[in-house]
This record gives sequence, C-alpha cells and structure tokens, in this order.
Amino acid sequence: MANMDAVIYVVDDDLSVREAVSNLLASAGLHAQAFASTEEFLEANRPDAPSCLVLDVKLPGISGLDFQEHLDKIGLPIPIIFITAHGDIPMTRRAMKAGAIEFLTKPFQKEELLAAIHQALERDRKRRAEQEAVSGLQSRFEKLTSREREIMDLVVAGLLNKQIASELSLSEVTVKFHRGHVMQKMQAASLPELVRMCEKLKARSQR
Repeated sequence: MANMDAVIYVVDDDLSVREAVSNLLASAGLHAQAFASTEEFLEANRPDAPSCLVLDVKLPGISGLDFQEHLDKIGLPIPIIFITAHGDIPMTRRAMKAGAIEFLTKPFQKEELLAAIHQALERDRKRRAEQEAVSGLQSRFEKLTSREREIMDLVVAGLLNKQIASELSLSEVTVKFHRGHVMQKMQAASLPELVRMCEKLKARSQR
C-alpha cells in the first residue's frame, strides 16, 4: 500500500537521532516530521492522515512511557514505536501492554524500524477505515424515526414481527412496514448484518 499520504512523527531530544531517522524514512519514500519534545509534537499542526509515532523513552520532563499513557487519556490513538538506548524488560512489558507496536534498542537495524513503521501505518489505516464505517452507520441510524429505532431494537433482540406487534400494540402490517424502512435506511441486506451494525454502534457509544 502506498505511503505517500502517511506521516511518521519522530520525537527524540537527540538531534542526530532525529536527523538519522528522518533521512532513513525519506530514503524509503516516507514522510517524517521530527520534534525535540512531546510538547512540540502536541502543539504541531498534524494532518488528518495515517500516521505513527517513533518515540524516545528517555525525554526531558515526561518520559515516553508516561506520554503513551497521556495520549491514551486525551484520546489520540496513534500507534507508537519506542526507541531507547537504555531499555529493560519492565519498560518493554509496560510499553507493549499499553499497545506499542515495537520496542527497539539503539542502535537498531534499519530494517527493524521500517518493518515496525509499516506495521504501525497498516494498523492506523485499519482503525481509520473502521472509524469511518462506524461514522457512516451512526449517520444512517440518526435518520431513523423514534418508532423505527424502537422496532430495530426489538428485531435485533430476536423478536418476531408478531411478538413486536404485541409488544408495541401495533398491527403486524405496521411492524413489517417499519422494519422494511429500518433495513432500507440502515442499508442492511440481512438480519445478521443489521445485528452486526447495532453491535458496532453500541460499542462506539460505550467508549
């Protein structure tokens, strides 16, 4: 998959490391933006594009591991690749448990970093595609009337038209009419597909 639209952010207080990683990424056809601190990264104007973060563990002020937690708290879901000159097992375990893509010890192999970056970008593309799909579902759901939403909930719960009609004091014909509108507006080709749509919407609302 082309990476022309992707951005790799590099945060390291060592200028030589920033330049070396940026040059490596440029030679691989990847676009990099480098920062000396996490503050610079947060203040930067970041494009809405697939991305990942190459992050040093040892930084002035907040550590890379603490910054990983901060990003999660503020709702910035960016895949992280840690690089460090002084890594240990507890650090690695903490980073990976929190969702890091890779934990590389300097000096690392170029191929290792590039492989981790491609994996991170693929993860971010997948997240973005899923987010876009759920946003589309939410938009379609909001076009349902209150009655259609009520009937959809009962349909997804497994009730038959006859049972729904009894539950809502409606005729079966009316239930079938609204059910058809639900399927059409949600663009669901089958009941199982409608159920999956509702599960995704529910998962989003619980975040």
